[in-house]
Amino acid sequence: MKSKLFVSLLLVIVILAACAPPTVAPPAEKPAAKAGFKIAMVVKNLGNPFFEAAQKGCNEAAAEYGDECIFQGPATPTAEGQIEIIDALIAQKVDVIAITANDPDALVPVCKKAMDAGIKVVTWDSAVAPAGRQIFVNQADMEQIGRIEVQMLAEMIGYKGQIAILSAAATMANQNTWIEWMKEELKDPKYKDMELVTTVYGDDLREKSYNEALGLFKSYPDLKGIISPTTVGIAATARALTDEGLCGKIALTGLGLPSEMAEYIKSGCCKAMALWNPIDLGYMTTVVSHLMASGEITGKPGETFKAGKLGERTIVDDGAGGGMVLLGPPFQFNAENIDQWKDVY
Repeated sequence: MKSKLFVSLLLVIVILAACAPPTVAPPAEKPAAKAGFKIAMVVKNLGNPFFEAAQKGCNEAAAEYGDECIFQGPATPTAEGQIEIIDALIAQKVDVIAITANDPDALVPVCKKAMDAGIKVVTWDSAVAPAGRQIFVNQADMEQIGRIEVQMLAEMIGYKGQIAILSAAATMANQNTWIEWMKEELKDPKYKDMELVTTVYGDDLREKSYNEALGLFKSYPDLKGIISPTTVGIAATARALTDEGLCGKIALTGLGLPSEMAEYIKSGCCKAMALWNPIDLGYMTTVVSHLMASGEITGKPGETFKAGKLGERTIVDDGAGGGMVLLGPPFQFNAENIDQWKDVY
């Protein structure tokens, strides 16, 4: 009897087990989305007010997109210093390296190394050569920048006299391209009475630029005007003109920061200059870096994207088959509008 009861109970258990719903394993958890990207902004050198302003834009965009802005640069503007920094950033496994190049060609191998490690390489302000970058954020059309500087100076000196250029470093791609367009502009017959006597380089160092300006005054006593397409150079030249009592005798224009040049514009030592907003340039570079890291853009010409507060943008051809984003045209500063901008950047 007991054995029959045991068999009956066993049969019931088997039937209940067969009727029970199958055990379902809990769904596998999806990997957590990355909270933010590490974007390294590598500048030409530290202590440069232009790049310090760009850092503000980097920090602003990084905060909006949940990223981290890592701001680095060598003490002096050399390719060797930037290469050392990029090697360290590769080891740190950052997501993006956004660099303004001291030497477009010398940086190609280390930038390729970064890309091989899965790091996006964005260049801005002064581009690495095409083989070492995936996209270029350009402050303005290179031709337009070069031509407008000649046009401003020509008006100041009545289209007549000797002029000189005080640039940054001889290896800097953006400076060299602007200078080539200045020379193209000077070929126009309306500049026939203007003579470009020399181009000197202050290496974006304050004292060297100041001394180069003094050298121009001494070497060319009939000099009528100077173009300095560098924020460090134009401020140093304005100081040299002021110290030597040459304001009004030698005209000055170029690319300058309103905060540094306001006193010289007001004094008439520099009647007009041009520049774009470096804060916006840093912001745009960081937005582009984020979108490259997230895969929302690849850097190919024709792609469109929303650049935060700067609005819709389209990637264009950089002339070498790569992609480029333009910030916008340069803005001219003079005595009438400098007070509106001198406290901005």
